[in-house]
Amino acid sequence: MARRYKRIRRLEKAELTLTPMIDTALTLIIIFMITAPMMRNAIKVTLPDGSAKEAGDTKQELVVYINEKGEIFFNGKKMMLSRLIQEIKKVVGTNKEQTVFVRADKVVEYGQVINVVDQIKVVGGVDYVALATQNPAKA
Repeated sequence: MARRYKRIRRLEKAELTLTPMIDTALTLIIIFMITAPMMRNAIKVTLPDGSAKEAGDTKQELVVYINEKGEIFFNGKKMMLSRLIQEIKKVVGTNKEQTVFVRADKVVEYGQVINVVDQIKVVGGVDYVALATQNPAKA
């Protein structure tokens, strides 16, 4: 009678190396950190020069852009003035006192900028409308 010997196989534990996944995650975080500030300045506006420093510590959450063609942008979307006022009313509400920053290109007509500022001022919840300028020393 022949004896059968069973082979005892040693099972190796499957290992999952996390190093490539961590490297990929950190690379994506770095890419997002670099591109996030660029997304905010996607609308090209050349600001007029000014030396006064106002609201340097204020967080600019509500920013209205007027480009050189006179087009109005809010939250990265092009819109008409009447639609802009509706959007600001939605965002601000009546319980918050917020500052709206107007970043108008220096070639835009003065009358158009004042018209936009005037319309924004009557929105409930808007405490202050600031006109953005560029410090010539930083340019």
